[in-house]
Amino acid sequence: MVSGENAPIWGPTPVGDSNLKMAEKRDYYEVLGVPRNATEEDIKKAFRTLAFKYHPDRNREDGAEAKFKEINEAYEVLSDAAKRANYDRFGHAGAAGPFGQGFEGFDMGGFGDIFEAFFGGTATASRQAPQRGSDLRQTVTITLEEAAFGADKELNITRVETCSLCGGTGSKPGTQPAKCPNCNGSGQVRRVHQSIFGRFTNVTACPRCRGEGRIITDPCPQCRGAGRERRQRTIVVHVPPGVDSDSRIKLTGEGESGLRGGSSGDLYVDVTVRPHPVFRRDGDDIYFELPLNVVQAALGTEVDVPTLNSNMRLKVPPGSQTGALFRLKSKGIPHLRGGGRGDENVVLRVLTPESLTKRQRELFEQLAETMAPPAQGTKTG
Repeated sequence: MVSGENAPIWGPTPVGDSNLKMAEKRDYYEVLGVPRNATEEDIKKAFRTLAFKYHPDRNREDGAEAKFKEINEAYEVLSDAAKRANYDRFGHAGAAGPFGQGFEGFDMGGFGDIFEAFFGGTATASRQAPQRGSDLRQTVTITLEEAAFGADKELNITRVETCSLCGGTGSKPGTQPAKCPNCNGSGQVRRVHQSIFGRFTNVTACPRCRGEGRIITDPCPQCRGAGRERRQRTIVVHVPPGVDSDSRIKLTGEGESGLRGGSSGDLYVDVTVRPHPVFRRDGDDIYFELPLNVVQAALGTEVDVPTLNSNMRLKVPPGSQTGALFRLKSKGIPHLRGGGRGDENVVLRVLTPESLTKRQRELFEQLAETMAPPAQGTKTG
């Protein structure tokens, strides 16, 4: 092949890889799924359906992008009367043009552009539609007792609300917003343009009123035309019995106010339960460690043990060892979803005295003389 400044701009297509590539291409009518006598409207309709289905912005399957390019290439030829005539007569060689080039550089554009071209509108909703307010999130810290029996907690929050002076219009009381002269109150501007698909209308938000369709000529002095204002509120949240850390309570409608009559958002309250100085929680059960001296453990005793709402008398039998567990039925945390409560588990811990008086030492020595040492390998408390 001749190359450089003296290369001819026209000539027969060289035999080689390009001819092989053209031979491998599918028939354009087959690509679009139309007969060879299809009308211009049939070809356009088939292309729109296939392009919408295989556009890479919409179809993430393997091979979708290559399929889309193939569809575009077929439509580029068959939608043009002269190119279609050449293709019908000479096949892919005639459609490739004088330079033997295909359509690798065809611009696929964005899926939003395809959507607008097919349906004559924009892919985004109108700015004039009601808009829901934003959700808010707050954290409340409670005690284990409050988690067990429930509590009402006050929360101080700051949120955006509808302006109390103008009622959300954004205009000074006694006045009304004016119709936007740029879009005549529609909130949209239309631009007509030509593309390979034909003549289409592109609809976008009005740049002057930002899609609202109206202009505030005399702003409200309280919200400065925004229609909403930031306010501090005290909200009471009811914490139900049985909650635990990472529980979330939803207060419907206690979020920020919506726009243009839209509903308010919600307030989500995340619960954190403060560690307890005495009890340890495990699900709906609680654990309490009961310390006893060696005499109480050896002889047995009765002691008062705390529960979440009172004290309870517990009988410890003689010879109790460290780790012994005593279960107090239904003295734990109420089940959040359903009746009943968990249990309180009292775990015994026998304490060895760290220091003794002279008399105590004498007594322990006398006791030791009367007791045989434990057998080798026997576990002791």
